[in-house]
Amino acid sequence: MNRREELEEHAREVGFDLVGVAPPTPPPAGPHFEAWLENGHHAGMGWLERNKERILDPRLTLPEAGSIIVLGLGHSRAPMELEGGGRVARYAAGRDYHNVMGRMLKKLARRLDTAGFAGPSRQIVDAGPLLERSHAAVAGLGFESKAANLLHPDFGPWFFLGELLIGEELEPTTAPAPGSCGTCTACLDACPTDALISPGVLDSARCISYQTIENRGPIPTELHESIGDWVFGCDICSEVCPWGRDAPDLSERFGLHDALKDRPLVSWLEDPIPFGERYQGSPLQRPKRAGLARNAAIVLGNRGGDEALGVLLRALSFDPDGLVRETAGHSLARSFGEDQATKQALEGAAEREDDERIAAELRAARARCDDVD
Repeated sequence: MNRREELEEHAREVGFDLVGVAPPTPPPAGPHFEAWLENGHHAGMGWLERNKERILDPRLTLPEAGSIIVLGLGHSRAPMELEGGGRVARYAAGRDYHNVMGRMLKKLARRLDTAGFAGPSRQIVDAGPLLERSHAAVAGLGFESKAANLLHPDFGPWFFLGELLIGEELEPTTAPAPGSCGTCTACLDACPTDALISPGVLDSARCISYQTIENRGPIPTELHESIGDWVFGCDICSEVCPWGRDAPDLSERFGLHDALKDRPLVSWLEDPIPFGERYQGSPLQRPKRAGLARNAAIVLGNRGGDEALGVLLRALSFDPDGLVRETAGHSLARSFGEDQATKQALEGAAEREDDERIAAELRAARARCDDVD
């Protein structure tokens, strides 16, 4: 058994499904990433621009790096639908993968240290300064797709990536993962907001996942209807991908978080339990309370119905966060704008609003009600 094979055995004993080794050199997709940044497709994710040099050179993160160990862990591909409507991206239904993967990487690092693998190490999960899909493709964990994600022959798109930079120089993985997108354009055709502007190029500003998770401000009203039922993230490009149809369902690995058990969507706007307590240990913490409530207001507006009307009217008048009041106003105008009570509620909310920008948005929402008539 050579050193790389020994590494692979340790990784699988820790619980990883996929493991490969890439050199700590600039990623092949670096020029594509730079062009993506220059075109502004990273939207509000300014940290990508600020950390560009580190992302393009792994040795700026760990100068002593001799190898990048890339690891994959499969997750659920079972749809996650809330009572009364609303969908959550599959990866976010259970325990926070950052925590799970982080613990596994630390365990692997300790095992390698005990086994005599030389040099320091650095663990990275998702948000670290590394162009991970490009390195993962070099390490044989999949191929980069037209949906700007990584596809594996067995797991399709339904797996997480994590990396361990180590000091020891190991023989890189030489066999790339088989497969390609070929002539398939299912992901580009299915995206409801046209966020995939060309094969492999994602405009984050139009992406439902970016808007419902990373964007902390108002979601552009022109995207509200296209968001449909997605209250956190979006799986559409993965759902339509042929490579994921036969992937194993590993729902039990991360379980179902209590925050999603027997809780209808309306409770995302009206919850007596403090946000931090409700969502502890869940990826759903990322947008914070205001972001989740904003998302719920959009989806309730898309679904309509008497219950949604009542919840949105209360949010418009009483929600403590201006972002939620603003979004509730736009949802009311879009779905209930013909109702005289809605018009009066919007007028009253605009008059009471202390924030002039939000007041202007509520007045604009009230004006759109006349277009509904």
